[in-house]
Amino acid sequence: MDGGLCHDVGMEMWHNPACSKCAGARASLEEARVPVRLRAYLEQPPDADELRDVLRRLGARAWDVCRTGEPAGVALGMAGWTRDDATEPRWIEAMVAHPELIQRPILLLDDGSALVGRTPDALDEAVRRAHG
Repeated sequence: MDGGLCHDVGMEMWHNPACSKCAGARASLEEARVPVRLRAYLEQPPDADELRDVLRRLGARAWDVCRTGEPAGVALGMAGWTRDDATEPRWIEAMVAHPELIQRPILLLDDGSALVGRTPDALDEAVRRAHG
């Protein structure tokens, strides 16, 4: 034990600077004094291995965090794609090629957990986990 001191956990936030949900998440985390490293994932897109790791951390499948209504998703016809183990690599490949398809903001906590920070409840949970 370390004298009962609480050690905050930081996080990386995959964000789009033009996204209002990302701005709201940044403000909520800042207000709660949670250390955040911002990653503009449209400028620094993940590779397939990194995206698979994030999906594992989220406990999600690729289509769970895919914005199929984005122009690239519509052009690819993703809303009609099959959602199963055999087709998940296709989803990941599309999301790596078109990172705007990835839901945002994604919060990657330093403790190994992750959340999609789009709702007040998700942000509250991120703060709770960050403060231990």
